[in-house]
Amino acid sequence: MIFLFLVDQISAIIHMLQKIAIDANVNMIYLETILKIIGIAYIAEFGAQISKDAGQGAIASKIELGGKILILAMAIPILTAIIETVIGLIPSS
Repeated sequence: MIFLFLVDQISAIIHMLQKIAIDANVNMIYLETILKIIGIAYIAEFGAQISKDAGQGAIASKIELGGKILILAMAIPILTAIIETVIGLIPSS
């Protein structure tokens, strides 16, 4: 129920981020990936909290680990782009 009340605010934030990304000439794939990563983090945290509330601490820790692994896997293209940009800025001899 709480999420449904916040949908309008979340939508406004996403539109603001899209506008900033367009103004900064950032590839929208990166913004989409970051938003997916944020979503995974929230869903994993929510699932872990529900598991903890149910007395299943071991399952909660596995959910958190799975969320972290998914986030790392999704962040690889962004990290690659950052590293390539930094390498491109370093003057070659």
